[in-house]
Amino acid sequence: MSLIQKIGVCTGVFWIAVPEAHLYLLCGCPADAVKHLRKKGLIVSREEKGVVFETGPNAILLSDISIQNGHFANLSEFPVLQMLYLQGMIVPNHPGNTGEKPLLIGAYEQIASQMQYIYRGNYGLISEEEIRAAGVAPQAAKEMMRLKLRFAFGNIRRTEELLDACTVDTAFSEIRDGVSIRRVHTNVFELRYREESVTVDLNLAPGEFYPPPYPLGFHRIHRDYFSVIHSGEGDGWDENRPCMASVLSFQGKIYLIDAGPNILFILEALGIAVNEVEGIFMSHAHDDHFAGLTALMRADHRIRFLAHPLVRLSVAKKLCALTSMTEDQFGDYFDVVDLRLDRWNDIHSLEVKPIFSPHPVETTVFFFRALSEDGYRVYAHFADIAGLDVLENMVTGDASSPGITEDFYRQVGKKYRQRAHLKKLDIGGGMIHGMAADFASDRSERIILAHTSRELTRQEKLIGSGTSFGMVDTLISTHQDYVRKISYTILSSYLPDLTKDKVDLLLNHPIESYNPRTILLKSGESSRYVHFILTGDVERIRPHSETTSTLSVGGCFGESFGPAKTESTDTYRAINFVQALKIPFSIFAHVTQEHRLCEEMEQLWEKRAFLQDTWLLGEELSAKLQIEIARAMTAETLPARQQVPRENRTGLYVIREGAAVLCLEDEPLQELGRGDFIGSHKLLFGIPTLFRLHSEESVSLYHIPIHCLADIPIIRWKLYESYLKRMRRMMERQMAEGTLFLWRGAYDTGISDMDEEHRKLFEIARNLYLEVRSPTGGTRVEDWFQQLQTRMESHFQAEERLMEAHGYTGAENHRTMHRDYLREVVRKEKRQTDASLSLEEIMVFFRNWMIHHVLTEDRKLGMFLRRKTTT
Repeated sequence: MSLIQKIGVCTGVFWIAVPEAHLYLLCGCPADAVKHLRKKGLIVSREEKGVVFETGPNAILLSDISIQNGHFANLSEFPVLQMLYLQGMIVPNHPGNTGEKPLLIGAYEQIASQMQYIYRGNYGLISEEEIRAAGVAPQAAKEMMRLKLRFAFGNIRRTEELLDACTVDTAFSEIRDGVSIRRVHTNVFELRYREESVTVDLNLAPGEFYPPPYPLGFHRIHRDYFSVIHSGEGDGWDENRPCMASVLSFQGKIYLIDAGPNILFILEALGIAVNEVEGIFMSHAHDDHFAGLTALMRADHRIRFLAHPLVRLSVAKKLCALTSMTEDQFGDYFDVVDLRLDRWNDIHSLEVKPIFSPHPVETTVFFFRALSEDGYRVYAHFADIAGLDVLENMVTGDASSPGITEDFYRQVGKKYRQRAHLKKLDIGGGMIHGMAADFASDRSERIILAHTSRELTRQEKLIGSGTSFGMVDTLISTHQDYVRKISYTILSSYLPDLTKDKVDLLLNHPIESYNPRTILLKSGESSRYVHFILTGDVERIRPHSETTSTLSVGGCFGESFGPAKTESTDTYRAINFVQALKIPFSIFAHVTQEHRLCEEMEQLWEKRAFLQDTWLLGEELSAKLQIEIARAMTAETLPARQQVPRENRTGLYVIREGAAVLCLEDEPLQELGRGDFIGSHKLLFGIPTLFRLHSEESVSLYHIPIHCLADIPIIRWKLYESYLKRMRRMMERQMAEGTLFLWRGAYDTGISDMDEEHRKLFEIARNLYLEVRSPTGGTRVEDWFQQLQTRMESHFQAEERLMEAHGYTGAENHRTMHRDYLREVVRKEKRQTDASLSLEEIMVFFRNWMIHHVLTEDRKLGMFLRRKTTT
């Protein structure tokens, strides 16, 4: 029998067991990894000494790449919770508590990111100062902190106290009891035990995604005036159902309540395209309600983020821990709408009242209401809540101790039992979830029990109902055809120059419904109709290529411009239930010719076809956005042996034909071809790109102005994913060549004093690095650390004086970064004194400081200061 057992769990996730060494390794941990392990039978229940508990992994191998194909690759919160509590590794006097801690394995920066993300997942905001930043009064902030400390048993602990960590490099390092690991190359690892070894590849191929652990089928959802679509009734452990969530249909618009794991898959099953989502009401930042948030960044518009500032800040800090973004970038991806507690907030006639819910992280439950003939109809969504018996045990008269007041406890119970026409409850039990018994006397018309993975008890069945995925509770019926209204909006935006009577002519055709997986148009066929997608998603497949893309609401296919139909080059296939306006080609051609639109639209079509073939610009964009981008983009040529100059680059350059090399100054970094791009720094950070484009032969390019792309989240998100990969590639190459601390002209901020200080800091960093790697162990490490700290302090103070003098809008975030870097330097110095600081840890610290501060934030500050001094 093999000493090392390797099992494929799902796409991008593996299980490796070395029983002799008592190592059970989860390799890759995207959302719902625990549920996949349950499905595979790799987590089971066992009993020992009269205690029933679970088996499972005791270590996690992290992906080197935090975001793969737009989705988080490392979400270890629930796997770690499963180890600590369901396996009992942290529970006193538990058979599973052997003194061994859960182990995170991987690149240092990924481990550090996960430690901070778990920290925020455990506690949310961690001080009265952070709570007050959400607009909370000082006394209320103090009471919230007392509650938080009571949930935390009086002590907010760093994640590093709960977990062990093992960094991975290209040389073998021991994990545990003779098992060693090394990195073969990015995201590919070799594990060795005695005479055996296995290789694990955590890379996703282009177009691959982490799958959900459960099937959901397909559902045809009616867009109602006011209805609740049940999109999740389980909890974070239920391998058969999505986590507790709901979708609201109000006046035909789609709103989400929370975004748990697999949100795109859930929307797909309901026949809802991500571009249909108007907004998300966010209750809190635990992964079973948060993990799908970045999927909503794949929309072609900024989805409204509706939450109380407490929740927004908690979510933003957790998201930033995972992505290395700054909190002020949150608004680049979402249209932030702050809600007020205990008041009705009007969201275009849908009224919502958030109520503070006692929980370890900042949480609100929601009441929603809409006006009907018989008065207001109310839906209450209670995720997450604590049981009243748990809260009663927290009551204390000592205002200086963790806990709550008697009055607070009574107010919570009163608010819990407010009447609603439909109320959906978290009944997960335990320390941080609700109990059905607390609502035995609730006078709501209909109660739904959710947020549990077990069967309901007899007593619970007497209190509330269950429901299933895709079921709908209609609170106010509609007497309007919202899909027909959508068709008018889409068509008039697609052809804005048409008169209303001509738009009505095109609209006077059927809206067809198509079943999932139906081919709507085949490659090589001439379409008799032009289809405008109104609901659902359509897959576009190129017959002689690996390229596929998704057309969402507002997309169209089958169009051509001129008297003759042309054959389709692609195949179009319904992904889920799709509704489309089906206009006869003859009518469409007549209208566009009559209004002399054919010539321009035909010219734009070539550009649109190019956009659709690219990874960056080829999916989820409405036809309207495609046309706007195509109108703005201009063709240019990069002559042979010349470069696109860094200083003059104000937009995105996309390669149309030919090949080029991405360079840092004169150093080649990456070969680029058709559809690849340069210039993302300007859009993401407002600064010129570090890179240049060089070619030995002439290259055809498209230039796209920044303003066309700035408000499209899916493009921003893809650019950010690409930016992280490129910066990682650049830094890895410099580390391998020993040039990481070489100052380059491309790094200049344009402020001579700042640049001189940076050069000196780079020199100190280089000397510190060389001293640490010295074969003799380095005798001047402490001196170099002291120099680094002193120089950083003076440099940061000088920058802060400049920011204050010139009114820099990003000053607070910049100062926070300064404080964090200085604290990290002090920690590193202490770890060096304790002989626990690795060379890789130092390199990663300086790499992150360079990428996220010197090369991004300081260059942003430099641009601001240059503009100030020249005006």
